Amino acid sequence: MQINVSGPKVDVTPALRSYVESKFERILRHFDHLHDVGVQLSVEKLVHKADATLHAAAGKIIHAEASADDMYAAIDALADKLDGQIRKHKEKLTDHHKGEALRAAERMA
Repeated sequence: MQINVSGPKVDVTPALRSYVESKFERILRHFDHLHDVGVQLSVEKLVHKADATLHAAAGKIIHAEASADDMYAAIDALADKLDGQIRKHKEKLTDHHKGEALRAAERMA
């Protein structure tokens, strides 16, 4: 997976880049079928914003944005939002009724 971190008015330091990458490792633990991630960091007056777009398998695009008083807090909130969306997406992909179909087939045989 490739992570692109950019900021039009923000100097993306190596510390910010590594912090973003460490937060997205947690997301990869839940769902590893991500192709690429685009993260945009911005500052508007006193509000720090972070938004990300994830391209997952089967053409699924997941987007989230967060804002806080601190850039690191905004990245944390963004990672939490994306983690919830990824878990929900993975839950939809999982077939929870597979065991019921197998038991029904065994009863018929």
